[in-house]
Order: sequence, then structure tokens, then C-alpha cells
Amino acid sequence: MLSGCMSQGSPSASNPNPPAAVPSVPNSTPKPTQTGSPSEAVPAPADNQPTQPADKVLEQIKKMSINEKVGQLVVVGMEGLTVNDQTTQLISEYHVGGFIFFKVNLKDTPQALALFNSLKSTNESVTGIPLLLSVDEEGGRVSRLPDELKKLPTNAAIGKINNGEFSREIGAVLGKELKSFGLNTDFAPVLDVFSNPNNTVIGDRSFGNQADVVSRLGVATMQGIESAQVVAVVKHFPGHGDTAVDSHLGLPVVNHDLAHLRQLELVPFASAINNGADAVMVAHLLMPKLDEAHPASFSKAVITDLLRKEMGFNGVVFSDDMTMGAITQNYDIGQAAVESVLAGGDIVLVGHSFDQQVQVIQALRSAVSNGTIPESVLHASVARILKLKEKYHLSNSKAEEPDIKGLNANLSELLGKYQK
Repeated sequence: MLSGCMSQGSPSASNPNPPAAVPSVPNSTPKPTQTGSPSEAVPAPADNQPTQPADKVLEQIKKMSINEKVGQLVVVGMEGLTVNDQTTQLISEYHVGGFIFFKVNLKDTPQALALFNSLKSTNESVTGIPLLLSVDEEGGRVSRLPDELKKLPTNAAIGKINNGEFSREIGAVLGKELKSFGLNTDFAPVLDVFSNPNNTVIGDRSFGNQADVVSRLGVATMQGIESAQVVAVVKHFPGHGDTAVDSHLGLPVVNHDLAHLRQLELVPFASAINNGADAVMVAHLLMPKLDEAHPASFSKAVITDLLRKEMGFNGVVFSDDMTMGAITQNYDIGQAAVESVLAGGDIVLVGHSFDQQVQVIQALRSAVSNGTIPESVLHASVARILKLKEKYHLSNSKAEEPDIKGLNANLSELLGKYQK
């Protein structure tokens, strides 16, 4: 994801290998033969209308209040290093479905572990539905975990090595590190094709400027993360690689049409879906050739028509952080959240500001109450989210102290094997 405070690194060098041919898909993106998504029992039908969820999930939904259901649609950030009154209120009163953590929340290993375990204890006493506990842990400059852990290479550096097994093992390291702290969701890997050298917000976060390389290495990284039973959320759909505006600060405009997108930006996402991607993050990008009025993050043309119908994605759709400048400087954050769900999204990220988090939740509650969000749409999203949590065996169990020394040793061995 793009959200959070990060230093602006310079763009990565373009992949030195000559561009490989990317198959042209003039009329549609490749459809998956088998998605393996968590919503296999809850496919996303036309216009986001749900079919019958799996029995266990259906029974769970029947027991939930409307406010508990709405809470599952929201993942929030928090202030400080410990659970405070506002954090407790987000769980007990607003029933949020999860938390995202930034570097400012994680000082060192003992503090981070205590924070995550405390949140689990607080949550267990309320709904008992496990929380999505998430970070942007990509390697390189986008890292949230405590500094005791050895730094992973950038995706650009991995792209230069251009070895699928190395990417898969790096993904497995990312997954193991998160899992060792009790985290269960990683907003990674980045599947943006780095096609604009002026794009510093992506830069070395991309595997390179060739769609086939980004596809192969990105999918391998995704599978590595998933091997540790951690949800990998591929991003930033439908492609943030050809932008010069940082969506933390403003709203980027991408003027490509579908034919161009199908040949470049969408290729890695189609590959990820074809290889069982369970979750996708949608970026705050205005794409006038697809939707003149709405950014991708709350565009029905992008989420329902393109991602779900054409590309066949049945899993969980996250928005990027709604507190980013692309949204807050141009839209009402509560209305944007409502439109994101109506467009086919499932989870709205609200990374900062307790007041804005409450504003989003209240807007969603009101929209359900007055029928703007039909109950069928709400249930479809909640079912997908609960199936995702079930598939990855999320629980309120406390994590033990991570073996930092062992994790670092494993990474050093891996880097020694592939880096010359």
C-alpha cells in the first residue's frame, strides 16, 4: 500500500535485460483457470450480488449484529505504542475488522509483541472474530517491523537477480517474520510495472519495467508470503507504475485506455489472480478512460466490471488508505468509503485519525441503515472477509517471543546464496 510516512527514495534503475515480449490481450485480460480465492464458496456474481455463503460463515453472519458486520469492512490504524482508550473503543464499540501498523507504532520487538497480543486479548472479549493484523512489509525502504530484524533487499534488487526461487524464498522470509510476531496480513507484493522513471513513490518498490518479470517474481513472492499462512495483498491495482503524482499528496491521473492496461499494467495482476491471489488492494488513481468521475478505489467500472467480472477475481478487495491526500483533498471520506463498498470493494483502510475512522464507520452504518448499501451487498463482503480469515486460520492466540537471531541468520544465508 502507499499509505503511511515513508522516505521518498529515488527511482530504481530500469531492468538491464532487454524487455521480453508481453502478450497482447486486445479485448480482455486473461481469465483465471482456478483462483483458489477464499471466496470459492462465495463467488462475486454480477453487480456484486451474493450467492449462498458456506454454511459455517452463513451461521456466523446470522449471529452478528449490523454494527458487527459493518465493522468487518474497516481496517484502521492506531496512535501510539500501546492499546489506549480510543483503540479499545474501535474494537468494543465499532467492532473494526482489523488494524494496520506503521513504523511509529513499533519501537522494538518486546513492545511490538506486547501490542499485538494486547489487541488480541481485547478483541477476544468482544466479538471473538479474529482481527486482521497488517503492515506494509515489502522489503527495502517500506518496512514497518522492528529494526532488530535484518533489512531485506528492494524489489528492484530482486528484479535484477531475476530468479523466481529467490523471490519465493524472500516472500517466505517476509511471511515468517510477520507470523513470528503474530501478524497475519502483508500489503505486499507490489505488482506495479515501473514504466515511468519520474515515479518516485513506486521506484525501487517495483520488480522492474517488464510486465512478465514483475508477474513472475511478484507471484513467486506472493506464494512465499502465503506459505507462512500470512495473507498477501497484491497492490496497487490497476497499476501505479506510470504516475508522477504521489497519491499521499494528490490524486494521480492515468490516461491509459483498457487496451494499454491489458498489455502492461494488468498483466501481473491477471497472473496473480490466475495463481490464486486472495486479496487485492485498489489504488487512488483517476483513470478517465475507465471512469471520469471516480478514482479506482471507489469505481464500479474498475472494481466490479474490470477486476471482478472481466478478470474473474472473487477474493477480498481492499482500498488504499482513505486518509491519503488523494482522497481527503478531493472527497468526503465517509462518502468515499460508502462508494467503495458499492463499487465492489470489501475493506476500507483508514490508517490515521480517530475522528476520520469514526466518520467512515458512521457513514457505512448510516448507508446500511437507510438502504444505500443493500443488506445483500453487506453480507457478500462480510462473507468474503470471514472466509479469508477462516482460510488463513486467524485466531486470538498470543504469539510467543520471535527468534530474531534465527530469522536474521536465515535471511543472511539466503542472501549469500543469491547475491554476488
